[in-house]
Amino acid sequence: MAIYAIGDIQGCFDELRDLLHEFSFSKKKDRLWFVGDLVNRGPKSLEVLRFVRDLGDCAVVVLGNHDLHLVTQFEGFERKRKDDTFEDVLDAKDARELVDWLRTRPMLHTDERYAMVHAGLLPQWSIEKALALGKEVERALRATDHREFLKNMYGSKPEQWSESLGGWDRLRIIVNAMTRMRFCTRDGKMEFHAKGAKPPSGYLPWYETRPARERPIVFGHWSQLGLRLDPHVTCLDSGCVWGGSLSALRLEDRALYQVPCAGYQAPGGE
Repeated sequence: MAIYAIGDIQGCFDELRDLLHEFSFSKKKDRLWFVGDLVNRGPKSLEVLRFVRDLGDCAVVVLGNHDLHLVTQFEGFERKRKDDTFEDVLDAKDARELVDWLRTRPMLHTDERYAMVHAGLLPQWSIEKALALGKEVERALRATDHREFLKNMYGSKPEQWSESLGGWDRLRIIVNAMTRMRFCTRDGKMEFHAKGAKPPSGYLPWYETRPARERPIVFGHWSQLGLRLDPHVTCLDSGCVWGGSLSALRLEDRALYQVPCAGYQAPGGE
């Protein structure tokens, strides 16, 4: 069995099909890991969601910021943005079923060799700690009163982790780190305004604050950083929706597969 980790799809269904063809994907033999952001900005979010959901146990998806944006907008807690392109999902007859499926995906996924998260992990969190914290958010998202959490999920405060945090602040900072973060300090203060690859003064790319000997981390979210194949931290967001490519990495031997993307948004965005 081979495991292929796949970068941010963002509604680029045709490119996903082409990529799976590149490595002759077999539902019987292979497993797919998706780094999040299945939807939005590209033209076919509905087809992506239906396809990935129907893969069943041979696919793992971690939640990204665009996935949560779709969930909150469906539930009526966030305004539509001018560059949203998931109306096909919102208008679908099976929208509730698809959104509920998406809402119950994990925040972080691990096996004995790798960890996968959409954006990043704070320096105070071991992978085992991050798994436990992710499950706190997952329980809130899967609860019968999940709408109450969604109503309180957004915001950039608090900026820094503390074990003393509780309630919505605790859950919000976990979501922000795992789905939004690019830069932080060595003591875990996050910065959410800079979007390029160069850190603001006093900050570092989050992965430079991590211990060198931990399990390798696969992530996405950061198209302006681009494809990064460091053995310890692998970024697979190669900017498909912006006219880059869609990338897959076979984790067993780190073989890279890519297909070009048409580009559905102006280059340089996020």
